Amino acid sequence: MEQQETREHKLTLPEILGMLIADGMVSQAVADALIAERRGHRQDTHPLVLIAAQNWKSLLPPHKAMHQDALTEWLAGRVGLEYYHIDPLKIDFSIVTDIMSNDYAARFGILPVQVTPSEVVIATSEPFLRDWEKVLKHTLRKDIRRVIATPEDIGRYLVEFYNLARSVKTAAQTKRHEKSGQASFEQLVEMGKTNRQFDANDQHIVHIVDWLWQYAFEQRASDIHIEPRRDLGLVRFRIDGVLHQVYQIPMSVMTAMTSRIKLLGRMDVIEKRRPQDGRIKTRTVEGQEVELRLSTLPTAFGEKLVMRIFDPEVLVRDFAELGFSEEDRARWEKMTAQPNGIILVTGPTGSGKTTTLYSTLKHLATPEVNVCTIEDPIEMVEPAFNQMQVQSGIDLHFVDGLRALMRQDPDIIMVGEIRDLETADMAIQAALTGHLVLSTLHTNDAPSAITRLLDLGVAPFMINATVLGIMAQRLVRTLCPNCKQPFPLRAEENELWDSLVTPWKTGRPPQLQHQVGCLECRMTGYTGRIGIYEILLLSPELRKLITPTTDVAHIREVAYREGMKPLRISGAMKVAAGTTTLDEVIKVAPPVGQM
Repeated sequence: MEQQETREHKLTLPEILGMLIADGMVSQAVADALIAERRGHRQDTHPLVLIAAQNWKSLLPPHKAMHQDALTEWLAGRVGLEYYHIDPLKIDFSIVTDIMSNDYAARFGILPVQVTPSEVVIATSEPFLRDWEKVLKHTLRKDIRRVIATPEDIGRYLVEFYNLARSVKTAAQTKRHEKSGQASFEQLVEMGKTNRQFDANDQHIVHIVDWLWQYAFEQRASDIHIEPRRDLGLVRFRIDGVLHQVYQIPMSVMTAMTSRIKLLGRMDVIEKRRPQDGRIKTRTVEGQEVELRLSTLPTAFGEKLVMRIFDPEVLVRDFAELGFSEEDRARWEKMTAQPNGIILVTGPTGSGKTTTLYSTLKHLATPEVNVCTIEDPIEMVEPAFNQMQVQSGIDLHFVDGLRALMRQDPDIIMVGEIRDLETADMAIQAALTGHLVLSTLHTNDAPSAITRLLDLGVAPFMINATVLGIMAQRLVRTLCPNCKQPFPLRAEENELWDSLVTPWKTGRPPQLQHQVGCLECRMTGYTGRIGIYEILLLSPELRKLITPTTDVAHIREVAYREGMKPLRISGAMKVAAGTTTLDEVIKVAPPVGQM
């Protein structure tokens, strides 16, 4: 075997199986069975792919599954090379594809993944094919560092990186006479006047936009930002609430991409001087429908575009999946089961209010009831609701829409947001006339919503008569289940835990789960987000406290006595359960008010 490993050759199935047997990972019997099964078949499939397809588990404790990533990592260690997981979001495809031609990379099954002033990192799945290394070193005049990646990743990204780079270069060349750095504020009006347009339907631009969406869906992005800068365009993804810079593209290509997306969203492609909104419905490669909400904004260097991605699956999620504890769910369902009244959900932008309301409405929208919404804009189109969008251009505001909805024989009404006294008064009238009204406010916690309504000018007796309850919420990142590990509390965490739960006297857990980082979570330690909730039910005692001179601290104190758990306590319970970390809760939840 040692002699074979030193000569130039491609890996074979018997060779890899022999290594696995020698390392005690598979038995001779199953190896012989696979070799016998493959006898007579074509030998062009990489042996790691064939072995991964068997769904074997290693004979060595802890008997991990031998999937392609695990096998490739094992092979890298076996041959003394670094294992490299190809993350497309961390690779500048325009630079790495300049290292060698597509044909040369495909011939040897290699892929450049990183370029520095002194070296080039090349991924391969054939550690004993090295003839290309000397040629490249001489041509590039840089050191070559080989790393091992899975055959599947190399095959996939070899095609996609080079196709994308070709599309970007071709699209840029077609407008080479345009100065990419001229997309400044001064030219923004000029471009609108002269009607100079990039070809948004160019096949290369179509390919780039399709590819961008595909990667955003794969990476679980909630938002895609396309941002113009002085000399180039930036693409960033928001994943689990955190923005990640993904790509840099030429300004001419970015402009054409924006035009293509605006065209698909039925927006005014020519108009670049005022903000616009649009929406697109598309499908993932698996065939699942996804909705994108578009928003453009004129900036100093051109038009910025943000696409918010809505997954229709959120509408069928159980309340437990959203983060409700059993107690939270009981309190929430007690409110939503009422035939009339107002329920408010509060929290900053991006705290999951829309998802909570849509999921609630989806559960309430039986064939026996008429559910109507007035939104700005409609976040997700749902056939079970009758949805109306605010149109400020024709003076259709929340209050006008709500007035119209009242004549549509509704049972349940959702108002996107209560922003002013007129809308609040209409919502109260709807509740008084026998409708269940759900809406949102922007306040730090649940008790503050009462003072916000009073500040808007709502009479205290109207709040007493209509408001059923208020829920404040936030989103925290959840720990990756594949790599989180328990650790005893450190000294600073003891102090942090005390500051978090004081004055609630919640006992400290003996250990907490910490983020580690693995391939599944892209080395962040987190995958997905979950809600933490503070639910205030308006009891008779609390209603007595709502006066023109209401003291929010007093309301909060009584609410705590009646069972309301603050946001940080709700978060602390999820920390103790190993769902998230103390840092996440401290970052998003306001401090606990005094008892």
